[in-house]
Amino acid sequence: QVQLIESGGGLVQTGGSLRLSCAASARTFSRSTMGWFRQAPGKEREIVAAISWTGYTYYTDSVKGRFTISRDNTKNTVYLQMNSLKPEDTAVYYCAAKPGTLVLHIPAYDTWGQGTQVTVSS
Repeated sequence: QVQLIESGGGLVQTGGSLRLSCAASARTFSRSTMGWFRQAPGKEREIVAAISWTGYTYYTDSVKGRFTISRDNTKNTVYLQMNSLKPEDTAVYYCAAKPGTLVLHIPAYDTWGQGTQVTVSS
């Protein structure tokens, strides 16, 4: 089973940057779509960005032009570079994986990390 370990969260001021990392174990990372999701207090979990094994990417509208998802298949790691952060980006960010193609349906992602807190102060 794929295990995911996130890192890189923290407290940053508006306009600042953070880079999240998600290290995956096991043999299935190389054929998995990887996604970053977030959940703010009182809100539903939402997809932020995703990247397929072949490098196809998706971004939710609110982060386009600010966030970049990438993956290093030699290190079994996926990254989320977050620039121009806003207070509304404050949330717990989760990394997740699913086998096969990129989809936006959150329940399709069957392996989740523990989450990392991102707080953007105004």
